[in-house]
Amino acid sequence: MVALSCQFQPVVCKSYRNGRARPSALCSMQPSQNNIKVIINGAAKEIGRAAVMAVTRARGMEVAGAVDSYLVGEDIGNVCDMAEPLEIPLTNDLTMVLGSISQSKATGVVVDFTDPSKVYDNVKQATAFGMRSVVYVPKIKLDTVSALSALCEKASMGCLVAPTLSIGSILLQQAAISASFHYNNVEIVESRANATDLPSSDATQIANNLSNLGQIYNREDISTDVKARGQVLGEDGVRVHSLVLPGLPSSTTVYFSRPGEVYTLKHDITDVQSLMPGLILAIRKIVRIKPGVWPGETFMKLQAFFNLIDVYLNIIYAPHRRFLNESLTGDSLLKEAAERKERRFC
Repeated sequence: MVALSCQFQPVVCKSYRNGRARPSALCSMQPSQNNIKVIINGAAKEIGRAAVMAVTRARGMEVAGAVDSYLVGEDIGNVCDMAEPLEIPLTNDLTMVLGSISQSKATGVVVDFTDPSKVYDNVKQATAFGMRSVVYVPKIKLDTVSALSALCEKASMGCLVAPTLSIGSILLQQAAISASFHYNNVEIVESRANATDLPSSDATQIANNLSNLGQIYNREDISTDVKARGQVLGEDGVRVHSLVLPGLPSSTTVYFSRPGEVYTLKHDITDVQSLMPGLILAIRKIVRIKPGVWPGETFMKLQAFFNLIDVYLNIIYAPHRRFLNESLTGDSLLKEAAERKERRFC
């Protein structure tokens, strides 16, 4: 099934799982061999259901499979409160879905929303069937990323591991990196509705990005003895304060300051729908990457907007570390960071 044209109806339907109101979409379904066949692994989750809706609405792609251990046998279109069923039942057998799609010889992408313990095996299966993967699993371990890198390089198959799918979050982190070259004081304040995995992956990523740029932050107050001052991440003095307040949106704020001036960067997420533009971009991106080992210079020739996204969509190929570093700051900022680090340790 594929949605080549969609008409959004002003109809509000009850959510399948939690009773919240949602708009319904009516799509014209026509098969096409040129469309990207997308398998959603973790389709019954909130983000999985949002992904099904987003892929169905997007041009040039279609939902070809829905995998989850929950609601097995239910039509994924009904689970997502779509106006019409997609005639795609939820299944807990990823291998069966992969085999079915691979027989059509169409371009396939597996979107993985499962958990860190299953990511490697899932990507390995997708790679064996000649399919690329987009992985959005926060808190994924570096060892897993390294193993995926070796696997995909050997198989000449691409995989995107995305610590975040939020374009706004990526832009905030880009701005934070640029600001770090002009301010000596920085603190990160985040709020979350629950207390799991704090500090969050977003705050941790920002702190890691601001480290190793040749800057020591908050020199006047680098002590870790006072717990109320927050947690210091990394070796360069970046502090993170995590608030847990049910009812607040997921929010990340980065404060930079110097005498007489405060520069504030803030990003709020109120709905999982905010991640869908980044997901669609990631799917389109991964299918454009030809199999094999691509040098970082090749990716640098892509559009500037894609370069922003690529910073956190870690491209799993041999030179991905070098590419990420170049994308992250640019040649001039890298040179400046190296010079500052050299002066720092002299």
